[in-house]
Amino acid sequence: MKALQTWTDRVQDVNGVSQPIYDVIFTTDGSKLIATAGSEILIYNASEGDLIKALKAHKDSVICLAPLLGDGFASGGADKQVIIWSNTFQGTLKYSHGDTIQSISQNPVTGVVLSCTGSDFGLWTPDVKAVPKTKVPSRIVCSAWSPDGQQFALGLYNGHVSIRLSTGEEQVRIERGVSPIWSIAWSTAPDLDSNILAVADWSQKLSFFELSGRQLGKDRNLGFDPCSISYFNSGEYLLVGGSNKQVNLWTTDGIQIGPICKKEGWIWACKSRPNLPFVAVGSADGTISVFQIQFNTVHGLYDDRYAFRQNMTDIVIQHLTSNQRARIKCRDYVKKIAIYKESLAVQLSEKVVVYELFHDEQGDMHYRIKEKVMKALECNLLVVTSNHILLCNDSTLQLLSFTGENEHQWTFESMIRYIKVAGGPKGKEGLLVGLKDGNVFKIFVDNPFPVPLIKHNLAIRCLDINLTRKKLAIVDEQSTCLVFDLQTKEILFQEPNANSVAWNSELEDSICFSGNNLLNVRINKLVVHQQQMQGFVVGFKGSKVFSLNVYQMAILNIPQTFAIDSYLDSGDYKSAHRIACLGVPESDWRRLAISAMEQFVLDIAKRAFVRIKDFKFLEVIRVIERMKKDGRKETDLFLAEVYAFSENFVEAAKLFKKSGNIQKAIEMYTELNLWENATQLAEETHEDTQDILKRKAQMQEDRKDILAAAATYEQVGNFKQAIELLGSGGYTEKLMEIVKKLKTSDSENLSRCVTFFRKENNLPYAIETMKKIGDISSLLYLYIEIQQWDDAFKIGESNPEFSEQIYLPYGNWLALNDRFDEAQLYYTKAGRSDEAIRVLKILAENSIVQQKYKDGGYYYWCLSKETLNSHTKRMAISQKDVKENPFKKWKVYHELAELYYAYNQIHSYIEDPFTFALPETLLNTAKYILVNIYNKQSPPGISKIKVLYCMAKISFSLGCFKLCRFAYEKLMTMKLPAEWQDTVDLATMAIRAKPFTDKEEFSPTCYQCSTLNQTFNTKEAACTNCLEPFVPSFYSFENLPLVRFAPAPDIPTNEVNSLILQTPAKKKQLYGPGSNEDIVSALTATLDRSGIDGLKAVQFDRNQLLNLDHRMVFVRQWPNASNSKEYYLLKNPETPVALCDSCQHFFLEDEWQYQLLIEGKCPFCRTKY
Repeated sequence: MKALQTWTDRVQDVNGVSQPIYDVIFTTDGSKLIATAGSEILIYNASEGDLIKALKAHKDSVICLAPLLGDGFASGGADKQVIIWSNTFQGTLKYSHGDTIQSISQNPVTGVVLSCTGSDFGLWTPDVKAVPKTKVPSRIVCSAWSPDGQQFALGLYNGHVSIRLSTGEEQVRIERGVSPIWSIAWSTAPDLDSNILAVADWSQKLSFFELSGRQLGKDRNLGFDPCSISYFNSGEYLLVGGSNKQVNLWTTDGIQIGPICKKEGWIWACKSRPNLPFVAVGSADGTISVFQIQFNTVHGLYDDRYAFRQNMTDIVIQHLTSNQRARIKCRDYVKKIAIYKESLAVQLSEKVVVYELFHDEQGDMHYRIKEKVMKALECNLLVVTSNHILLCNDSTLQLLSFTGENEHQWTFESMIRYIKVAGGPKGKEGLLVGLKDGNVFKIFVDNPFPVPLIKHNLAIRCLDINLTRKKLAIVDEQSTCLVFDLQTKEILFQEPNANSVAWNSELEDSICFSGNNLLNVRINKLVVHQQQMQGFVVGFKGSKVFSLNVYQMAILNIPQTFAIDSYLDSGDYKSAHRIACLGVPESDWRRLAISAMEQFVLDIAKRAFVRIKDFKFLEVIRVIERMKKDGRKETDLFLAEVYAFSENFVEAAKLFKKSGNIQKAIEMYTELNLWENATQLAEETHEDTQDILKRKAQMQEDRKDILAAAATYEQVGNFKQAIELLGSGGYTEKLMEIVKKLKTSDSENLSRCVTFFRKENNLPYAIETMKKIGDISSLLYLYIEIQQWDDAFKIGESNPEFSEQIYLPYGNWLALNDRFDEAQLYYTKAGRSDEAIRVLKILAENSIVQQKYKDGGYYYWCLSKETLNSHTKRMAISQKDVKENPFKKWKVYHELAELYYAYNQIHSYIEDPFTFALPETLLNTAKYILVNIYNKQSPPGISKIKVLYCMAKISFSLGCFKLCRFAYEKLMTMKLPAEWQDTVDLATMAIRAKPFTDKEEFSPTCYQCSTLNQTFNTKEAACTNCLEPFVPSFYSFENLPLVRFAPAPDIPTNEVNSLILQTPAKKKQLYGPGSNEDIVSALTATLDRSGIDGLKAVQFDRNQLLNLDHRMVFVRQWPNASNSKEYYLLKNPETPVALCDSCQHFFLEDEWQYQLLIEGKCPFCRTKY
C-alpha cells in the first residue's frame, strides 16, 4: 500500500496563526472538498486543490459539516446555528439550538438532517418548518445514520451509544464505560446481512456492534485517542485518525494495515472520496490534505497454482485449471507472497509464515503451517523453494532456512530486477536472476557461486526459461522480447512492444508474450496466434495462458489449429501430434488423424483416433495393418477406404472403381443416401437400378423418412406400400395425390385410402375417394356418420332404395339435439313406433317437470294416437290378432292429455301475474279437472290444492258461495303452502257469513232431460237424473247443447249417413201447418224414451234420422278404434258448435274461430286448418 499526497493547503488567519480543521467532507458527487476553518467554510476543487470559495455565515467557529443529497451540505458551529447550503453554495435555511452544534448528519434515504448539541438533537425535514428537538442525558459528541436510513446512532460523552429509530425513539443503548464516544461510523459494505456500527472511544479502543447492540469480536487497542473514523471506498477498510497525529488504514476486522500520513497536530477529520481511492485529512495544525491510496498487487504463481492477497490480510490460493480455491486468514497485514510446488511463504508485519500442502495432489487445496520465522524481515522480493526462503534487497540475495538461519548470500554488481525459480531437485533448486545492468545469472541454492547465462545491454524486466533449459526469453527495459540460445548465446528472434514473457511448461518450443493489449503465441519462429488481452502474461501451460490484469487473474484458452496446420503442411506429424496433446478440439484431432492415415503414418493416426474414440477408423487401420502384414499392396483400395471414412466420397468412388470394387462404391453411395450417384454408377456398370430404388425406399423406411420412402415406392409402382406408409404416418395430402393417380378400377388401394382418410378424420378426402370408387352405400353411411344430412337425403332422393336407411339415424340425431317433435316423425317413417313412443314419453314427462302443461297435454295426445297406430302396424305385419289391448293405454294417455291441457289454465292463474282467461272459464275448468281426479290420485304435476284454491277464489267472486265453501272445506283438510295458510283460514271464516247457495246460472242444465243440476257433482260430469254425460267445450269447458243419440240397431252404418244427409220434402207434414216450434225441439219431443237404461243413447229410427238437419248432427269417431261411432244432435241452433276432425273435441263456434284466427290450429291437438 502506498499513499501519495495529491495536494495540501495550510489555513492561517490574518495574523499567520494556523486554524484547526475540525471537519472535512466531500460533496456527494465527489467533485468538491469542503472544510471548516475557524468561522469560515472553505470550498476546494477535490482533484486539483484550488480554493473555489470561502463562505462566511457563522458568527463563531464552524464545528461540523455534513454532505446533503443533491451536492449541497449542512454546517453547524459554536454560534448554535445550523445552516443548510444549496449545491451553488448559497444559504437556503437556518435554524438554531440552545447549545453548540457538535455533529450533523443526513438520512441517506429520506434526506432528514440530524443536528446534535450538548443537550439535545433535532430532526429537520425539508417540507416541515418546525424542527422538533429531543433532550438527551449527556452531551452528544458524534452521530451517524445507518445506510438504509431506518436508524441513527449517537455517541455520547458519558461513554454510551444510543441507537434510535428514524423518528427519534431510542431502540438500543450500548454502555461502553465512562470514556467519551468520540467517533462512530456505519459500515457501507454492500454484502452485509445486517448493519454494523464501528465505535471509537477515548479509552483508546475500537469496537464493532450489530444493530441489536451485540458486540462483534473483541475490543481493538488503538494506543491513542481516536478523533475520527470513517469507512474507505465501499466499506472494505476503515480510516482512523486521532491524537497520534496519523491516519491509519484498518481492515473491517480491526487489523491495522499501515499509516497513510503523519501530521504535526491531532487528526480531527479523515474522509474518503466517493467511489475513488482518495482520502481527505483535516488536522489541528491547520493543514487540509488529499492523499491517493494505491494498493500493490501482492501475488505469486507457480505452474497452475496462483496465490494472491485479498482484503490486505487474507491469502487466496486458486488452482487455475480446476478453479478450486482455498483461503488463509492471516489476521495480519500481508506484505509479500511466494509459492513453489507445495510450499507457500507469506511475509507479515513481524514474521514470515511458511505453509505446505497436506498432499501434493492435483487439485488438492489444503494448506497447513510448516514453519514460522519470527523476524521482521524487509525485502523487495520474496522467493520460496522446497526448503528455503530467499530475500532480495537491491543487489543482495539472501538465503534463509525455514527456521530463519542465514545459509548463503549472493551480492551482485547491479540491482536485482527479476527472480524466477527454474526448478530442480529438492534442496538444490536453481533460480534465474535478471539484473538492472542486463546480466542474467543462474544460481543454485546449494552453490554459493552464480552462473552467468547471458549479457544484455539493457535492464531486465522479465525472463523465463523453456522446458528443456536450452532457451532463455527476456523482456528488457525498452519492452523488447528476446529469445536466446543458451548454448550459442545467439538471439533466435526478438519482438517489440512486450511487457512480459512465459514459456509453455509442457512444450519446449512454445512461447507467449504480451504487450500493447495483445497476446502473441509463437512456436519456434512462427507466430501462430494473436488476440486481444488486457494485462500481462504470467504463465503458460498447455493451451492455457494465465494473464494478470490489475488484481484479476484471467485464463485464456489458446487455439492450436494454426500450429497443427503448419506442421501438417510440412509433413511433421509427430510435432503436430505433440501440439494436439496440449489440448485441441475434436475437429483438429480428426484432421490430424485423417491426414496421417492418408500418408499411411498409421501410428500417429491410431493415437489420434484413439483420442477421439473413433472406432470405425480404428477398425480401418486394423484392417490395413493386417493386409500389409499379409503382404497385400492394394494401395488404391486402402486409400478408397480412407477417403470414404474421411467423407471424400468422390475420390473414394474413383479408387473403388479403379480397384475393381464397384459394389463397394454403390454400397457407399446408398448408405450415404447419394442415390443419384449410385444410380449413375449402376448404369455405367449395367447394374439393376430398380433394385437400387427398392433398397433406397427400404432404407428410407428404416430411417423413418416416410415421405421420401413413399415417393420412392410410388416411383417403382408399389402403390400399396406407399399408401400404407403415408396412411400410417397421417400424411393425408400426399395420400390424396396418390388417389388422383390411381385408376377407378383399383378399388383395393382406393378402399385402403378411404380407411386411412376416415382414421385421420379427413372426411372430405374420404368422400371424394368413395365417389371415385362409386360405392354409394358406403358413401351414404359416411354421410350419416359425419351427420351431413343434406347430402344423405340427396342420395336418398336419387336412390330411393336407400331412403329408409336414413330415417332412423336422422331421428336419433334429432332426438340428441332436442328436436323431439321432428325425431318422432322420422321414427314413424322408419317404422320404429317403439322409438317414437319412447321419445313422446320423454317429451311428455319433461314438459310436466318443466311445468309446460299445455305441451305435456299435446305430447300425451300424440302418445295416445301413436299407441293405436303402432298396434295397427303390428297387426298388419303379423297378419293375425295381437293379444295386447291398446285401447286401455290409449284411454289413459287420452285422459292425461285432456287433464294437462285443462290444468294449464289453472297453473297460469296461480303462478302468472295475470291471465286472459275469464272467471267463468276458470271455474268450469276447475270443475272439469276436479271431477276427474276427485276420487283418484292426481297425475304427476297436477296439484289438487291449486285446483281447489282456484275454484274457491273464482266461485267466491262469481257468487257461488256454496261451491266456495265446499272448496275451502276441502282445502282445510289438506297440507297447504305456508304462504296460503293464513289466507285460506280467513277465507274459510269469511265464507260462513255468505248464504249457502250458488247462482242458478252456473248450475248445468241437461239438454236431454232438461234437468237443472247442482253446480258441482263430485261423482261424475253427468246429469244426476238421466246420467247423460255433459259435453264440454274444450276451450271454455262450458256445457254444450248437444244430445247423444244412436241409430236403431237394424240400420246399417252406411244407410245412417245417407238418411241424415237427405233433406225431407215437406217438414210441415211432421209438425203440422203453422207450427213455429223449433225443429230440434219437435224431434226431441217425439222421441221414444222407453228402453233407456243408464247411459245408453236415445235411438232414432229411419224416419227420425231422415228428418234430421245434417247441419245439426255431429259424428265423433276416435282414430283407429272400433267402427262404432258417436252421434250428437245440436239441440239449440242459436249456440253453434264446432268439432275438430283430428282430436274429436267440441268447441263453441266463436271460440273455435277465434283460435283459428289467432294460431291457425286446434288449441288441443294443434292440427292446422
